[in-house]
Amino acid sequence: MSAAATTEVGLPESGACPYRVLRNPDTVREVLHRPQDFSPANALLAVTPLSGRALRVLQKARFALPPVLASNDTGTHAGIRKVVAGFFTPAKVAAMEPRIRALAREAAARAAQLMASGGSVDLVQAVAADPPAIVMLEMLGLPVRDVPALKAWSLDSLELFWGWPDEDRQLELAHSAADFYSWLRELVLESVASPEPSLFNALARHGLSTPGICSLGYFLLIAGQETTTQLISTTLFRLAEGSRGISWCEAASAPKARDLVRHVLATESSVPTWRRVASQDTELDGQRIPAGEEILLELTGNHGFPWADTAGADTAGADRPGPTPYGLAFGSGIHRCLGAKLAELEAAVVVHETAAALKGVRLRDSNPDWLRLLSFQAPRTVTLEFLYS
Repeated sequence: MSAAATTEVGLPESGACPYRVLRNPDTVREVLHRPQDFSPANALLAVTPLSGRALRVLQKARFALPPVLASNDTGTHAGIRKVVAGFFTPAKVAAMEPRIRALAREAAARAAQLMASGGSVDLVQAVAADPPAIVMLEMLGLPVRDVPALKAWSLDSLELFWGWPDEDRQLELAHSAADFYSWLRELVLESVASPEPSLFNALARHGLSTPGICSLGYFLLIAGQETTTQLISTTLFRLAEGSRGISWCEAASAPKARDLVRHVLATESSVPTWRRVASQDTELDGQRIPAGEEILLELTGNHGFPWADTAGADTAGADRPGPTPYGLAFGSGIHRCLGAKLAELEAAVVVHETAAALKGVRLRDSNPDWLRLLSFQAPRTVTLEFLYS
């Protein structure tokens, strides 16, 4: 395939793919490093246009998502990003490791108790779900509360913005998103008024309006924890499945757990694709790209998507951990994920502690239902049972 090869990809129940799909890593990186030509303005737009009924539900909640961070292509982006980056410095991430390990160890111990009492356990709910949400709220200086609701809202919002719901399902998701936004707005107002340091009052001091802070917080509170839950879930599934060359016992060592997480990041990360739109007529690898053309960038392998055409993709070594590059798993350039190191650390620690706590186990369901959205993927369950049950 040429560097800028495109693929006509069919989306579920929606006919031809509306995007120019780019898979070559060098081309993807070039697009991400040319923000003047390829804008992030479409990065957070709903894949399925919102119906009038859904829009009215959101409008009643004063739901508004002005471009602030991930979709911001204006000169305000750098200053806002600097404020957010201050909460994810290498020193702050490193300082959170004992807390992450304590949460992971507690969750793994509970999972072991559930196994002992019931004979099986779903690791997605038992160990992958809550620690990333708790860690994210604590790092941002926000109160840790309503975590189960936050997890449910996050999944609903991902489906609303990156899925293909019909109108009835879209209406259900819009009600959930409206509830989330109302909860978030109260949290923003509370945090801005509080003397305690937090991301939200830091953004207010920077000059962001309440709708701007809510817009940033809406997707940050989702992406900052749900994608890590998904990364942990996929890694644990592949580990239990035994398809990635590392045994369950081997993953009880920190280096092997980290190797497996990095392998999953390279081959099937929780965010396999991302969008850009050509902001002006331009060229890419000798091909004309007209202004307004929407582009889908493959960041990592998106194996298992019903619409993915992987012909020509280099999948050599996809079934074994090694020095597989995963530099695009968190994007690249001025919009690269600020929580990359945190997500990798959390996933490695949770996988390590889970493998160490659970012994003599096997995967009960080798074909679980998967979350399959345009830009997000993970098994919905990872159910283990005793090896000799």
